[in-house]
Amino acid sequence: MKKRILTGWNLKRILYVLIGLTIIIQSILQHEWIGVLLGSYFASMGVFSFGCAGGNCFNNNCYTDTKQPSIKGNKIEYEEIR
Repeated sequence: MKKRILTGWNLKRILYVLIGLTIIIQSILQHEWIGVLLGSYFASMGVFSFGCAGGNCFNNNCYTDTKQPSIKGNKIEYEEIR
């Protein structure tokens, strides 16, 4: 966790933290408490590098292979659990 917070900072992460803090400050000043949650979400995306702030929304970083592995010659036996 410490490594994730301290390394890999780029402009996008800094902007997410700054925008999140701006939303939090403005929400507190205007007594709009739901905005504090929204700002906290954006700030935490920047600090902890998850979601789009961590670069996980593009470049096929979340790609998973949907093909089933082929099993040749081995018959799979299933046991019924009651």
